[in-house]
Amino acid sequence: MSDEVRLVVIITAQPGKGSEQVSAFEKLAPQVRAEDGCLQYDLHPVVGNPDGFVLIEKWASKAALDAHHVAAHMLEQAKRNPSLRAGPATVLLLEGPVAAA
Repeated sequence: MSDEVRLVVIITAQPGKGSEQVSAFEKLAPQVRAEDGCLQYDLHPVVGNPDGFVLIEKWASKAALDAHHVAAHMLEQAKRNPSLRAGPATVLLLEGPVAAA
């Protein structure tokens, strides 16, 4: 059994602020990807919705994810999120993949 943690985060920017959300991600992503235990941190725009995004995250362990949440750059970004986002993100914690029969 793997200790990896996978998340899908659904983000909706305030109307017209999708490009600002992308800029914020582009600034933040290198810092997150440099964190111990970060295996994936990718933002995907939603087709047909310039203010909709899905963030795919994969972490080596729950401890790595917990450390990510309290990293200084994440705490700073959390202060800015209300000016970009239409509301709180929806975070989906995934189980490991279903094995094919």
